Amino acid sequence: MRGIVWHRERRKVASILIEGLKRLEYRGCASAGVAIHEDGGIRVAKKVRRVVERVKETARYTFTGSVGISHTCWATHGGVMDANAHPHLSSDVKIALVH
Repeated sequence: MRGIVWHRERRKVASILIEGLKRLEYRGCASAGVAIHEDGGIRVAKKVRRVVERVKETARYTFTGSVGISHTCWATHGGVMDANAHPHLSSDVKIALVH
């Protein structure tokens, strides 16, 4: 199962996206990640682990953007590794994608 949370607001959205992932965690989780638009670019934090661990990792960053997307899922193809965790970025780092 997958869980996807998108949010846009006038304030920082990182905590809202992470809370959404926590609520979806019952579906099972091999990896979790967030992508947030800020300062004209996209910042991503993603890891292979449960959402609670993801929260601790994300806390190291100071995401300040007000638009973002987050994702949690069991691996469906490829190895269970950070590189295969969502969100994925386009080669020009202008688009973040979850599916």
